[in-house]
This record gives sequence, C-alpha cells and structure tokens, in this order.
Amino acid sequence: MAGPGLRVRLFLLAGLLALCCAAYLSLGVRGDWGFILAFRGQKLAALLLVGFAVSWATVIFQTITGNRILTPSVMGFDALYLLLLTGLVWAIGARTYQGLPPQGMMVANVVWMCGASLLLFRVVLRAGEGDMMRLILTGVVLAVLFHSLTAYFRRVIDPNEYAVVQAASFARFSNVDTGLLAVATGFCLAAGAAVWRMRYRLDVLPLGPVLSTSLGEPPHKAQWQVLLLVSVLVSVSTALVGPVAFFGILVTSLTYLIIPSARHGDLLPAAALIASIILVGGQTVMERLLDLSTPLSVVVEFLGGLIFLFLLLRSLR
Repeated sequence: MAGPGLRVRLFLLAGLLALCCAAYLSLGVRGDWGFILAFRGQKLAALLLVGFAVSWATVIFQTITGNRILTPSVMGFDALYLLLLTGLVWAIGARTYQGLPPQGMMVANVVWMCGASLLLFRVVLRAGEGDMMRLILTGVVLAVLFHSLTAYFRRVIDPNEYAVVQAASFARFSNVDTGLLAVATGFCLAAGAAVWRMRYRLDVLPLGPVLSTSLGEPPHKAQWQVLLLVSVLVSVSTALVGPVAFFGILVTSLTYLIIPSARHGDLLPAAALIASIILVGGQTVMERLLDLSTPLSVVVEFLGGLIFLFLLLRSLR
C-alpha cells in the first residue's frame, strides 16, 4: 500500500486533474450549457481514455523490457499500425474502407495489431535480449522499415485515397472520433482490469529472471501476457487520436520523478493521472486560450523527444 507521502501526491494529482476537467468543460461557454457540456464531455472522455491507455501501456512495457527509455511507439508499434492501415486502404480502396462500420473496424484493428505486435515484439526482444543498444537499434530499424513500406503504399495508391491515410497519420487531440468511445471503453476496462490484477506480479519482474523465477513468476510467461495487453491499449489509443510517438516517455518520466516507488500499485494510478492532466490541461490551454494556434500533439512530441534524447545520452554515459 502507498505510504502517506505517496497518497498525498496521488490526491494532489487527482485534484489537479479535476480542476483541468472543470476548466475544459466550462471555460468559454456561450449558449446552451446542456449541448456544450454533452459535446465537450465526449471529447473529455476520449482524452481520459487515451491518457489511461498510453500511460499504462508504457509503464508495463518498460517493466518487461527492464528499460525506462523504450516505449511501444519507439519500438515501431505506431509505424506498424499505419502500415496495416495503408495496406488495407490500398487493397480495398478508400471508399470501401470508409463504408465499413467504425466499431467493427476498431475491433478488427485490435485483433490484427495484437497478432502482428506479438510477432514484432518477439523478434525485437529476442534480438536485443541483455543489450539495451541492440534492443533500441532493432526497434528503430523495424520502425524505419515499416515507415518505408507505408511510404511505398502511399505512392502507389490514388491521391484521393492517400488523403484518408494522411488523416490517420497524425495525432489529432482536437478531433477525436467520439463514435468509438463505447468500444474503446470496453477494451480499456478489460485490459486495465487485467493489468491491475497483475500489479504484484509486475513488481517482481524488475528483479531479474533468476530472482523472479525463484519467487514463482517466470518472466517469459508474464512478458507475453503484458505484450498482449500493451497491444490492446495502444491499438485503442491510436484508433481514437492517431499515433503519438513520445507521449508515453514524457508521462513515465514525470511519473518516476513525482512518485519515487517501484510498486505498480502506486505507479499505474499516478501515470494515468499525469497523462490525463497533460492531455486535458494542454488541450484546454490550446483550445480556450491559444485558439488552436499550435496543436497539442506538436508540443507533446517536442517535449517527449527531448526527454528521450536526454535519457538516451545519459544512459550511454
């Protein structure tokens, strides 16, 4: 159980998130409150879901890799999603793709991504086992390969169809597909419940394969379970707002700084709160104060990229 100091920090984070949510819903309201609150409430729910999914996926992925630099996005997950999406549009055409039911497509995307990402991460983890630099380079090389294949498909498809792919290639926090909220919530609740049940097992994995096995937690079994859950969570977040390469590392870096604990019972709630504060608070500033002059995704990716480079250079030293 979290100590008194950690509980206070969690309560403060929860209070700050509540203030951000209240500001997002109420600032600049003119007209019918019922309509505006319902409209903003759907977008707020989507932002909270994305923050929850990305933060938890990144925390548990870093746990099984034993590395606080790596994230699913850095290892090529987002590039794999875009490759599958572009290949699908190329195969069936943009009109057919847009005619498919969004909820059914989301379920299909999650299933495809689970299978493809399990294969991807199996190759990456085996290739870089015990060698951080080899692990990073393997993931970067695969991400570059996926981006190159995606670029090839974009060149051979019709320009009108390319617009459909391009719309899904960038993070869009201000234009969330709220029609997918019900399906996304179901996936997030199921995956989140499974992760929360594993929290004590996840505490053991950083001890290393020998100690974790002696304590009754074989690391390879937990790795595959975690990878499956990571695939579901990141698939949901990418389907809602698009790929966000460095958002996860920004969230986890702040989480480890604010919550000095190795217990996932402390880290997971804190990571979800911090991610939601960044998204909701940042979107409030960008929409209500800056009139969307700068997309939130640009700011998040810039800060996350700087933190990634800092952590990488520090580890090399």
